[in-house]
Amino acid sequence: MVFGWSEWLALFSHFLSLSLLAVGGAIMLAPEMHRYLVDERMWLSDPQFASSIALAQAAPGPNVLFIALLGWNVGLNLGGFLFALPAMLVALVGVLLPSTVLTYTASRWGHENRDRRSVRAFKMAMAPIVIALLLATTWVLASSAGGSSTAWVSWLLTVASALVVWRTRIHLLWLLGAGAVVGALGWV
Repeated sequence: MVFGWSEWLALFSHFLSLSLLAVGGAIMLAPEMHRYLVDERMWLSDPQFASSIALAQAAPGPNVLFIALLGWNVGLNLGGFLFALPAMLVALVGVLLPSTVLTYTASRWGHENRDRRSVRAFKMAMAPIVIALLLATTWVLASSAGGSSTAWVSWLLTVASALVVWRTRIHLLWLLGAGAVVGALGWV
């Protein structure tokens, strides 16, 4: 497939528009990115999408690294190594530019007006939205595992982890370590 100007523009504009929906972090965009990159455009496969997110989340650094990997893989699939770096940059700039400008501007305004009732109400109202987006991301990632015979174990661990985080003060690194042990033992 030829990756022409219309595809570059489509990739950039889609990530540009998604940027403003990244309430709670870039990972919240995963379901829509999956729909666009895998289902609609077919630029990535399900395993490539899930592997990009898993690799980026396992690597040290910011959460947004998975977008760089998604862009890299789109470039590799559509034009080879020559297209990988530009596609990665297009995806990252598209996602980072609007949200960075908006976040900087809104945080300055919110800090200056932090005692207003409307600002406090907005912050409280965002919590359920972030939780719903996290659940949608979990659903897409778990569904990408396919019909694995151990899928129920993954769901059980997800629910157990959510309950532990919700009801206790156990640090998240302990849960990550437990997940690494469970994965190393081949249970998931």
